Amino acid sequence: MKVEIGGINGYMSNPYAAQGHQVTDGKGVGPEHQIKPGKKSSPAECETCKNRKYTDGSDEMVSFKAPGHIDPDNAAAVVLGHEQEHVSNAYNKARNNNGHVERATVRLKTDICPECGRSYISGGETNTQIKYYNEENPYQKDLKQTDAVKYRGANVDIAA
Repeated sequence: MKVEIGGINGYMSNPYAAQGHQVTDGKGVGPEHQIKPGKKSSPAECETCKNRKYTDGSDEMVSFKAPGHIDPDNAAAVVLGHEQEHVSNAYNKARNNNGHVERATVRLKTDICPECGRSYISGGETNTQIKYYNEENPYQKDLKQTDAVKYRGANVDIAA
């Protein structure tokens, strides 16, 4: 039995849906074919999810400079791999410029598809903090001298 979806403000006009019965898209029975209340389609039929493209807005040379589609089932792994490229670039930059990566964090962002109601990975964000050592900087030299005074005798065993 195929159920027609429609109504005012996106609500279903199907009396079975109002009584708690599951409404499907007519092409299958599993959860990927169920239409959530207030949504236009099932995840299997969602055009928004099929046409979603990912692109990278940073100035680094990484993947997804040109918009590309990712299968919604693999989006978390692919986006995480992409963000790992940014982390790898930070370590290379630190190594080449006499620096040290203090921290690197990756965060995946999620959102809800307005058409089918599926939760999806909408992108990622990488934050890195690199500390650079400049031995010629007079402030760095002074810092080393004050650290030497501060730590001198810190690990002495007086009882010995």
